[in-house]
Amino acid sequence: MADPVFPALSIADSLMLAVVASSDAPLLLLDGDLTVIAASRSFGRAFGLDSVAASGRPIFELGEGEWRSPKLRALLTATASGHASVDAYELDWQMRGTAIRQLVIKPQKLDYADTDATRLLVTVSDVTDARTAEKLKEDLLRDKAVLLQEIQHRVANSLQIIASVLMQSARGVLSDEARVHLTDAHNRIMSIATVQKQLAQSHKGDVELRPYFTQLCQSLSASMIRDHGKQSIVVNSDESSVGADRSISLGLIVTELVINALKHAFPGERAGKITVGYLSKGADWKLSVDDDGVGMPTESSDATPGLGTTIVEALARSLKARVKVTGKAPGTSVSIAHTHLSAVVSSTDQQAI
Repeated sequence: MADPVFPALSIADSLMLAVVASSDAPLLLLDGDLTVIAASRSFGRAFGLDSVAASGRPIFELGEGEWRSPKLRALLTATASGHASVDAYELDWQMRGTAIRQLVIKPQKLDYADTDATRLLVTVSDVTDARTAEKLKEDLLRDKAVLLQEIQHRVANSLQIIASVLMQSARGVLSDEARVHLTDAHNRIMSIATVQKQLAQSHKGDVELRPYFTQLCQSLSASMIRDHGKQSIVVNSDESSVGADRSISLGLIVTELVINALKHAFPGERAGKITVGYLSKGADWKLSVDDDGVGMPTESSDATPGLGTTIVEALARSLKARVKVTGKAPGTSVSIAHTHLSAVVSSTDQQAI
């Protein structure tokens, strides 16, 4: 029995009409002349049209002409002729008295048993709110990046100010012990400022260790070495890159060990060199700080662990690494090594605790 509303529709068209009409998505079924055979009720609701009255009218005559787009006509014509297969097309759409909406049009030519009948199924999606949300997200991310950069700049300036105040205080105190502590605090703050600056300049997730250690050692050299003709710090690192969290710990370890070497390895402005090394193989890595100074104290009473040693050991534990101090001829070598075995042992120690 023929459909009373669409008497000329074939059985295939009648089935498709029922599917389109009941769809929750805005759909249009068009013939080869781009005339509407059926429109889903959701299409009518979305675009202020009577979905039943839209049937039998060319798509370009729907509404008040807002669908009369040359680009849309070219897209649908090419799809109907089989000369183009467009996944999706974005169209600016505006009904009188309303704001511009962004629509995504997806036409698909249907394969019918009757090859003479051309049918297009057109999906219309309103992505205006999604585009607005996407732009808002991009704006927020951009604002966040600017704000983070400003915070990093302020942190760097604050650290520089604190370091300057500490140095001025160190120069003004009469106690040698107080001067030493203030100078140590100054050097540590300057090294942390260098760490922060290097990380802030890194736009990637990982930090390249060679330039990172080089800049850190240059900062320590500038603030602690008086005669650069006698003492120097060199970096001998491979091309390793690590995550930001690990790079911070490694940077602080290097800072403490280099400061310690400069304070104790070269008494009386003795000449010497400090070498910072880093090598990795797979998950295993080794950080070392060597000097060619006077070596370790021979009396155990002179080897009481200080704040720097405590900091290094704590940082090494957090990296599941082991600290090893070795006397050389001349000098001292301190290494922090992470291996599969040391990580397993460290994990066992933590469980025991």
